[in-house]
Amino acid sequence: MSEDEHKVEYSTVSIPKPLIKKIKERMKGTGFPSVSSYVTYVLRQVISSIEEDEKSKQAFSKEDEEKVKQRLRDLGYID
Repeated sequence: MSEDEHKVEYSTVSIPKPLIKKIKERMKGTGFPSVSSYVTYVLRQVISSIEEDEKSKQAFSKEDEEKVKQRLRDLGYID
């Protein structure tokens, strides 16, 4: 892969100054070089957690659902 394929584009997000102060306090001792890198890390963690929660909310896989439906058909509960 070329160097161009690994480039990441960035945008700007405005964060209220009082929140920046809190973020800087939380960053102390973490080794993050900037507020941007820390916030990016935190947002990735939050989004990953949300995506995992959404995946786990699916009660049945399609295969499981078909097995249940077939069992109900076999028992005469559905056509």
